[in-house]
Amino acid sequence: MSAADQTPASIRARRESASVGDVVELVRDYAKQETLGPLKGAGRWLALGTAGAVFLGLGLVLVLLGVLRLLQTETDAFDGGFSWVPYVVVLVLCVVLSVVALSRVKKATLGKEPR
Repeated sequence: MSAADQTPASIRARRESASVGDVVELVRDYAKQETLGPLKGAGRWLALGTAGAVFLGLGLVLVLLGVLRLLQTETDAFDGGFSWVPYVVVLVLCVVLSVVALSRVKKATLGKEPR
């Protein structure tokens, strides 16, 4: 390009086109940051929550089964006509643990830090 081609109007037009490209890139990067970032965080939150719920549920079932087996084999008080009592004890224990667990659940938002 010659010096005659470098008029202030052509320089200004090049700067404006460069700034429009920068604005488009800035908007695109901002949209990615505000949509993909929270979605990845929500997916991670859901995956860890689901895994925790599965493992806690499995653990609770095994503990309750162990308590039932303990009551059935190690105590002689529930022989004969009272063989149903260990089942009721374990059922009551399950209900109590469920009420305690549900009372501890708090509504929290995904994108907010706890205060």
